Amino acid sequence: MKPEEQQLWDGFISAGRTGKCRDELITRYLPLIKYVAGRMAITPPAGLDYEDILSFGVFGLIDAVDRFEPSKGFVFQTFAIPRIRGSILDELRKYDWYSRTGREKVQKLNRAMEKVFQAEGKFTDDAIRKEMGVSDEEYYEIQELASRGYITSLDDVTPLDDGEVSLESTIADDREGAPERLVYESELQEVADALRELPERECQMLSLYYYEGLTLKEIGKVLGVSESRVSQIHGKALSMLKAILKSKY
Repeated sequence: MKPEEQQLWDGFISAGRTGKCRDELITRYLPLIKYVAGRMAITPPAGLDYEDILSFGVFGLIDAVDRFEPSKGFVFQTFAIPRIRGSILDELRKYDWYSRTGREKVQKLNRAMEKVFQAEGKFTDDAIRKEMGVSDEEYYEIQELASRGYITSLDDVTPLDDGEVSLESTIADDREGAPERLVYESELQEVADALRELPERECQMLSLYYYEGLTLKEIGKVLGVSESRVSQIHGKALSMLKAILKSKY
């Protein structure tokens, strides 16, 4: 921790976790909110924009500042990031992105993907659409719904033989203070094997997002598509990945 940063924390603690130092700490770490929001595959629902998403993250940052214990030796950024992300997700859930009908449609898409992969060992839009019994227009509308539903993708879990695995747990953590870069080697291998069975574009999307750390906007430039289209591909790729893992494990 830098000397000036340590001085702020010392002043904050000695003042009973209030006062000017608290405000300065919150201001100092505000860029963390943009970092977290940029790493989340979020398409704001109607009535919200990107600035609203950032404002949701402020609640998590304030909570992190108020709860952090510098004496324990942890890095504040490591402590704050999951709280900021959780705050954004909590606020977004209040807007109920899915209607009951919307959830049923996305569940239907996931089941169709599982059946198609089990039967053919690969994914094609025509086969999935045929299994669902929907038109082209309906199919892509449901994909759009699915892309919005994957804002919690890093926290989602998929059942395997030896338990459950989240995508987040397969990402190497090289931040200062991380106790190890990978907890379960076997889980990483299972996910890596499943990734290789994805179509090239979907596999590239997940690799760029989760392993290279690119934002949706940056991935859009790489793939030559809009940011909203990247969000759709992200949702579709995760649905495919889940279908593969469920069929094999």
